[in-house]
This record gives sequence, structure tokens and C-alpha cells, in this order.
Amino acid sequence: MSEQDELDLWRTGRRGRTFVYVLPCQGEDLTKVGFTHDPVQRLRTFYPRFFTLFDLDRGLLVETGRLAEARRMERLLIERWPAHRASAPLLVSAAAGGHTEWFRGIAEEAGTFAGRIAERYGYRVHAPLRDWLHQRFAERADALFEWSSRMLAMIEWQVLNLPPPAQDGRYAQALGDTLDACAAAGMDLAALLPAEVMAWQRRRC
Repeated sequence: MSEQDELDLWRTGRRGRTFVYVLPCQGEDLTKVGFTHDPVQRLRTFYPRFFTLFDLDRGLLVETGRLAEARRMERLLIERWPAHRASAPLLVSAAAGGHTEWFRGIAEEAGTFAGRIAERYGYRVHAPLRDWLHQRFAERADALFEWSSRMLAMIEWQVLNLPPPAQDGRYAQALGDTLDACAAAGMDLAALLPAEVMAWQRRRC
């Protein structure tokens, strides 16, 4: 396992089902649309703390049967509001290809339109996005226990053995972002984490 894989609880290496997403932002009238095989990884490529960027209660996923169907649905969404195209928020990673298919002023209409397409073609709608994330994260609950313990062990080893400039902050960042994402999805962290990891989480919050 590579170091990057070790830092990433959600990296599976498997291509999942195909999803079209409609992602309204929090605090700003912007909506991202697109498709992906892995919604969790896609959300994280936009912004590691995606749960502070997107409104998980208004966001949704449409699960399609094939990639071609997802592409067709994405095209229907993109072509419906050409006059509403907008720039992505500055914090969204351009390197991840996240600066296209952003729209202003369509959040409610896009969700309704996506629902009509899904009903017409028999696609499954996952809404709100928060509930889907809760289910997805619950599938990795056992792995979360062991992974979080390893991350904390590395964090504590660095604190004891390395001066602050030499410590690799990615471990604390990965652990904190992952635990915060799980909390945002409604996971009961106290029931899922080792006691020492839960204590670390409480101290940082």
C-alpha cells in the first residue's frame, strides 16, 4: 500500500456505479453538476472539506445504469441553463477538473429537473446527499476504527520524536478531515472510534 493510500480511508481502487450529481453550495448561489463513478472521491477532489462547501441537505445523486446514460443526463442538465454558467469558487481545485459545469441561480430547478429525468428513465435518486454519505461511510465503519488508530499512532509518534518543522501534517489533516466528514454525515463517532481517537477529536474541536 502506498503512503497516499494509507492516508486515504476512502480509496478502494474499485470503479463503482455511475452517478450524476447536483451539488448546491452553502452560503452562495452556485451549483455544480456532473457525473462520477465514486461520489466521495469526486467531492474530495473539489475540496477536501467538501461538507463545508456543499449543502448536503439539498445535494443529490442520481444512480444510472450505464456510463452512457450518465453522460446523457449530464448533457441535459448542462444544456438546459446555458445563460446561467458561472465560475467555480476560488477554493475549488482547478487541477481536479472542478472548474467546469458550475451554474448560478438554478439549485432548486436543477434538483427538480434531475428528479423528473430519473423518474422518466427509472433511475434511483439519492436525496438528500447527507443520507447517502451516511450509508457509504457506514460501510467503512470497521475500517474507520483501525485506520483512525493508525493515523493517531503516527501523529503521536511524530510529536514525541520529531521537532515541529519535521512533522508531516498530512496525518493530522487526513484524520481530522475524515472524522469531520463522518460527523457531517451524521455518524456517531463516539460509537465508532477508539477512545483515544475520540479524545483527540474532542481536543481539536
